[in-house]
Amino acid sequence: MNVRRLIPTTAVAGAVVLGLTALSACSTSDAADGGNGDKLKVTASFYPMQFLAERIGGEHVAVTSLTKPGVEPHDLELTPRQIGSISESDYVLYLKGIQPAVDDAIKQSGVQNTVDAATLTTLENHGSEVSGHDHDHEGEEAHADEHGHEGEEAHEEHSEGDGHNHGEEGGADPHIWLDPVKYAEVAKGVGKSLEKADPDHAADYKKNTDALVAELGELNTAYETGLKNPATKTFITTHSAFGYLAERYGLTQQGIAGIDPEAEPSPARIQEIHTIAEKEKATTVFFETLASDRTAKTLAKDTGLKTGVLDPLEGITDKSQGADYIEVMESNLAALQKALGAK
Repeated sequence: MNVRRLIPTTAVAGAVVLGLTALSACSTSDAADGGNGDKLKVTASFYPMQFLAERIGGEHVAVTSLTKPGVEPHDLELTPRQIGSISESDYVLYLKGIQPAVDDAIKQSGVQNTVDAATLTTLENHGSEVSGHDHDHEGEEAHADEHGHEGEEAHEEHSEGDGHNHGEEGGADPHIWLDPVKYAEVAKGVGKSLEKADPDHAADYKKNTDALVAELGELNTAYETGLKNPATKTFITTHSAFGYLAERYGLTQQGIAGIDPEAEPSPARIQEIHTIAEKEKATTVFFETLASDRTAKTLAKDTGLKTGVLDPLEGITDKSQGADYIEVMESNLAALQKALGAK
């Protein structure tokens, strides 16, 4: 895998509130960092945020990710140096609720120009089972158009203490980047906030945003077409990260554990999965690249199911099925088509 192409991604919040300025404050540390010059110094929390920052910021930003390749982001502990680097940033992109250590460090850093991706789209609650049939897609898309990237007031309910706790059952599901439509909403918000942060390069940020949004639109079309006529709509996964994806494309995710990838499933849940797999003719138990595959393999062996990889794209390593977000999402589509019997 070409590590050079790694682009961490961090979601961006409240474009409207940001008014990011004072870029000169980092000129000395920029020079020390090897000639970033007057580039906007961006800190991204983990891969999905970094991808957005680098694709939209292009040559005008110097992006550092807090989560190194191969590190499970939920488990991230920050070093004093990383905590220091946050406070030296011009701009911080993160997704509240995924990484408690990062949320705390950003809060304590005193950096004014922080962007939380969760405020750029609407978050929902997803349990272990998420079905696309329980929701009106057109209504949801209209809702997204009404409340998406532009209206900050629409997202006030997602402010402090609203349950973006990744490990809590019943909390809002933060895995918005696995839905290309929601991710595009976030990208638009990131673009607008970068335009405000660095008006001199606003035209480039807009151009880069438009190009990325178009690419995400093509990805969405590929998913819609590729998953149109599946033999079964149910897929089983160890990490319940695919709720938004399931909802978008009319599928049902059955998570062995909950939203926390390290949670151990109860014996009752494992028995339930056995029954569901039989009834819904599910063929595959999916595991991911950054967490243990032990539970998936045990369950598959017990039920006679196959195993496969469905990557929640929380980080990219040389084991990833692709070099960046778009390529891995295409690999995920191929894996789902195979598992679901979609033509």
